[in-house]
Amino acid sequence: MDIKSTLGRLRLVAILEGISYLLFAITMPLKYVYGLKDPNFYVGMTHGWLFVLYILLAFQNSFYYRWSFKTLLLVLIASLIPFATFIVDVKLLKPISVANNN
Repeated sequence: MDIKSTLGRLRLVAILEGISYLLFAITMPLKYVYGLKDPNFYVGMTHGWLFVLYILLAFQNSFYYRWSFKTLLLVLIASLIPFATFIVDVKLLKPISVANNN
């Protein structure tokens, strides 16, 4: 994954955003069962920034690679569904990355 390219940065942020989304499965019980609010706060703050960055990078790549509306929509919807950013990375972003490196 080449983070020097716009697509490489999107792929990296997609993975990090997906991981931060999944971390809520740990921090939510900590908050509501054990009363530990800090882990959820920090994961939530990090997830929020990664989400915004993901959306901005999705639009940047959409214009740069001239994606169809359908591709952009799939990439954007993936940010709302757990595990979906990992699937989009493998099924959509990685093939685009490989095609543009040749």
